[in-house]
This record gives sequence, structure tokens and C-alpha cells, in this order.
Amino acid sequence: MMIPWGGVGCCLSAAALYLLGRSSGRDAEVLRSVARAGSMKDLAAILDSASKVLPLVVAVSGRVGSDTPLICQQSGMRGVIVEETAEQHFLKHNDAGSWIQDSAVMLSVSKEVPWYLDDGTGRVYVVGARAAAGLILTVASEVFEESGRTLMLGVKRTERVLPTGTSLTVIGEAIKDDVGTIRIQRPHKGPFYASPKSIDQLILNLGKWAKLYRLASMGFAAFGAFLLAKRALQHFLERKHRHELQKRVLHAAAQRQAREAEGAKGISDTEPNSKKDQLVLDICVICLEQEYNAVFVP
Repeated sequence: MMIPWGGVGCCLSAAALYLLGRSSGRDAEVLRSVARAGSMKDLAAILDSASKVLPLVVAVSGRVGSDTPLICQQSGMRGVIVEETAEQHFLKHNDAGSWIQDSAVMLSVSKEVPWYLDDGTGRVYVVGARAAAGLILTVASEVFEESGRTLMLGVKRTERVLPTGTSLTVIGEAIKDDVGTIRIQRPHKGPFYASPKSIDQLILNLGKWAKLYRLASMGFAAFGAFLLAKRALQHFLERKHRHELQKRVLHAAAQRQAREAEGAKGISDTEPNSKKDQLVLDICVICLEQEYNAVFVP
């Protein structure tokens, strides 16, 4: 039996989507359990009363700020995280011998300065935000510099930045040092987000993805089961057909041997009847209309 790879692939995809749905659902439940600080002032009070043993994962919102912001070279925007990339665009031959456009990264630089969230009641410094989920950098500028050469088309330079003044929600572990500075960093185990969306929007978005993954998983599972059942039914019918064909051929062969044995014993009729019997022996056992031109070998 040939393996129905289409059905197997659909079932494996259904399992993967189911796991993704469970993961998104767990992430949404984790975010629901996160403590929410109404303001930076409230966060300081929560930290003073919180346990010193267990890490405190909180969600805070405010505007991005820094005492030493970066200034983008091309756009002049101020930001706290700046990523600069330069791509060389050129023409090359493909396997078919045609000219195609391709690119290669020449330069990729990322810069970050100490920055904080400010809501008017206090500041909370954010550490390691580039590793946070949901962080989106704005495209500050995108410039293409033509080279003027035949094969070298030019260089594309792109600046992405997290501008100062951006409204941001950060979810992570909150700690307070000896001088009273509050920082939010990636927890050893738990969520770490830096997103322009509020925590309620993040929870809603994760819930939607979890539901979508589950529905897609059910669809792939049903289609995969259909393909597997269809292939199994085809295999069963093919085996049944081969068995009936073999049984029919063997029965016809037995009848022919019996007639030949009777002929050998001298039991014969008139000449017209002999030709009729010979014609009956030569009739195809499948269609029962034409003379056979092939033989089935079991």
C-alpha cells in the first residue's frame, strides 16, 4: 500500500497548529495573571510591599524617553534604539543563464542608549528591550544610492528607530535597586513584551490567534482523516477486486481443464458442437463477450 503523504502531512500540520493554539492560549492566560501598575508611583508602592523572594512581573505603560537620545544620521529623528542596514543590489546569472536581481547585506548596526518609560508620575527604566516580543521599530528613512555601474545597481540604506515620545507598554520583571531606581527586564521565566498595544489588546490578540489555530487544526485534521480513509477504502476495494478476479480466473481455468479432460477420454459431439465448445473455452472470463488475449498469472 502506497503511503498517502497528503493525508499524513495534513495530520502533522493539524498537530502543529494545535500546539501553536495551546501555546497562544497559555500566553494569554499568563498575561491575565500579570500585575498591572496604574502608574509608576503605584509600581513603586507595589515593589515596596511585594515579596523579595519571588520575581514580580508587571505591566506598565508610558512614553519613551532618554537623557541621551540617539539622532538618526539620515532622517534626524531622535530615538533610543536605532538599527542601520545597508544592502548591495546587483545583477547576476541564475542557473538558466538569465540575469536576475539579487542583494546582500553589507552593513547591519544596532545602537541603544539607556531609556525609560515616563507617565508623568515617575520613570521606569527598560533593560534589554530588543529581545522583547512585540517590539516594532519605525522606518525612519529608506534611501537608494545608485552606483552607476553596469552590474552593481546601488546600495539601499535603511534606518529603523524607536522614537522618543512613543507610547509603549512593557511587561516584564520589575526590580528596585538600593538607590530607588526601578527597572523592568526580561524575567528568568515569564512573559517579556514591549509593544505599542495595551495589555488588554495583547490578551485579545493572543486569544484570537489561539482560536484561529484551533479551527485551522480541526480543518486540517478532518481533511487529513478524509484523505487517509479514502486511500484505505481504495486499497480495500483494489484488494477485493484482485481477489475476485483471481477467483474467477481460477474457476474458469478449472472448467477448461475439466472440458479438456472429457475431450481426452473420447467424449465428443458433432463437429459444429466441437467448434462451439472451443469458442466457449476461449471466451474472456472478464467481459464474457470477446476471446481472451491475455492470461492472469497468480
